[in-house]
Amino acid sequence: MPRNACRQSVLLSHVLVPVLGLAGMAGLAAGQTGAQLADSPPAASPPPTPVSAPPAITGPVTVDGSTAVRSEATMKGFRLDETGKLVPDAAASPVEGSDAAIIASARQALAEDRPGDAISILDDFIDRYERTSNPYLAQAYLYRGDAITADGNEYNALYDYETIIRGFAASPQFVTAIERELDIAVQYVNGLDRKWLGMRFVNAFEEGEELLVRVQERMPGSRLAERAGIELADHYYRQHELALAAEAYELFMQNFPNSAYRMKAMQRRIFANIARFKGPRYDGSSLVDASVLIRRFMSLYPSEAQQSGVDSALLTRIDESGGQQLLEVGNWYLRRNDQPSGRATLQRIVKLHPQTSAAQSALEILEARGWAIARSADQSAVPVGTSQRELDAAARERERGPKPKGPNRLARPESPKPETPPQPANAPEPPTAPLGGGNK
Repeated sequence: MPRNACRQSVLLSHVLVPVLGLAGMAGLAAGQTGAQLADSPPAASPPPTPVSAPPAITGPVTVDGSTAVRSEATMKGFRLDETGKLVPDAAASPVEGSDAAIIASARQALAEDRPGDAISILDDFIDRYERTSNPYLAQAYLYRGDAITADGNEYNALYDYETIIRGFAASPQFVTAIERELDIAVQYVNGLDRKWLGMRFVNAFEEGEELLVRVQERMPGSRLAERAGIELADHYYRQHELALAAEAYELFMQNFPNSAYRMKAMQRRIFANIARFKGPRYDGSSLVDASVLIRRFMSLYPSEAQQSGVDSALLTRIDESGGQQLLEVGNWYLRRNDQPSGRATLQRIVKLHPQTSAAQSALEILEARGWAIARSADQSAVPVGTSQRELDAAARERERGPKPKGPNRLARPESPKPETPPQPANAPEPPTAPLGGGNK
């Protein structure tokens, strides 16, 4: 029978059986048309027999468009693979006593919040296949680590996760194990103590920091590494380890320039550098870094800079602090009777921080010691936040003085004067007339 005719007959059988009944279908099979069936007298039909429902179509569709009809009993324990073929599904109906059945029972115990039962099941399995290449071994380590974590001892679970990471890097459980370690590390750096002798009182900051660094090394450029990087920097910031926090935020922005946490990292790096400055008697290099970062933040996020206070007002306060720090250095040189260094430092204050009170104090000291420098007329008009390069350029212009004016092209050129030939040094003097005025 042709393929199209077969499909039409299947369609008619599903549509016309309820309408015409068995007799009508018998007439169609004998070649009678619908009109002939309507004109013929109704024949006595036998008592109806129960018609069973067609089996559920759960099999795959073949290439020619037909369907492989499978019953529920036949389809149980099978699944479709990547090519669309039916293959046995060991996870759905594992054979009792097999490795898949053991892993499934441990997973079920873990899902039912019975971590102790899961641990006991997986301990026997791991002890049996620890030195083999069993395909379920990585999964057993992962489930046992999850069960130990659910039992309240996440530190011991790290051993199973590390076993997966170091010995099963090609398994699907590799990334999951790294994610589990990241979750434990985040809890540790946020204040969770380690359990020892049944009580939690051991600080776990170092373990958390180490785990966050390992996540970035093992999954560089990933979302897990991004989260680990920002969590580590935030941890240093919370613990007031400001030098490490500034460095961690800098590395984060280098590794993830398009991260959603970029603005937060830039802002906290600024605050960390400002907080590193302890006062005028200490190093002020962090203020220079903070000034550069503030100008960059203002150019990239102007509205956020205004809302958060990272603006020109903060630059003014940093400028004042930098001037006070240099003034303290200059006074230290003067107290040690190092006059050249003290004078150079005081002049540097006037040059770099002209709008600060430190510059005024430096000028007074310079004038009192006879080292006064010429103050420019527009010294007070230097805009806030002027860069060091612009200040140096302005200072060089002041040192050069006013530029000479060019020649006036409209003026009439003067006629050149005749030059007197130079006289030799030993030339005799010209004779002079006698006082009498005449020849004898």
